[in-house]
Amino acid sequence: MIRKRSLMRRTAVVAAAGAAALVLAACGGSGGDGGSAGHGGHAATAPSSAPSSASASASASQGQHNAADVAFAKGMIPHHRQAVEMADLAPGRARSAEVKKLAADIKKAQDPEIRTLSGWLTSWGKDVPAEGAMDHSTHDMGGMGGMMTAEEMTGLENASGKAFDTAFTELMIKHHEGAVEMARTEQADGAHGPAKKMAGEIIDSQSAEIEQMNALLGKD
Repeated sequence: MIRKRSLMRRTAVVAAAGAAALVLAACGGSGGDGGSAGHGGHAATAPSSAPSSASASASASQGQHNAADVAFAKGMIPHHRQAVEMADLAPGRARSAEVKKLAADIKKAQDPEIRTLSGWLTSWGKDVPAEGAMDHSTHDMGGMGGMMTAEEMTGLENASGKAFDTAFTELMIKHHEGAVEMARTEQADGAHGPAKKMAGEIIDSQSAEIEQMNALLGKD
């Protein structure tokens, strides 16, 4: 009998627990409505946040490059080409070994950058400036400071010895200052990470070369 009562009590407890569970489930169901409203709230907010994240990723993909990046590449290519052209004159005309080394360093640094800049423009579906476009770009692109005129280039080609060293150094300082200015504009306005990184490298390297050339001009 005792066992039977004890069993009945257990059964009652289990039944009560089961009933309580059903009540809780029912509450949970209505709470689930509130909860699903809550989830629905999340679901409702998800669409509004989804477009914003979608637009963020869209703008991120578009932000891989912008008009400033294109202008930087289109301007720096002819700018670098002219510096390389100037540097190519040094081996046969310069007297100073330091000027010859400086010219070689300039060519070594800027040739690969021209290829990189050209690759960016091609990947962006933009035209790479034509080889002979230097003189035109000087007029068309106001941001391209320091570009030599045809007369200055002819004068450099006709110079030799110490006269060449002085002319090359003075003109290259002006040329480098223009490149640094263009690179600063890219860092301020550009969106393409690698282009901004290159701009920083141009600022550092060419600023150091400007100091080096100013020191050379103070020597006999």
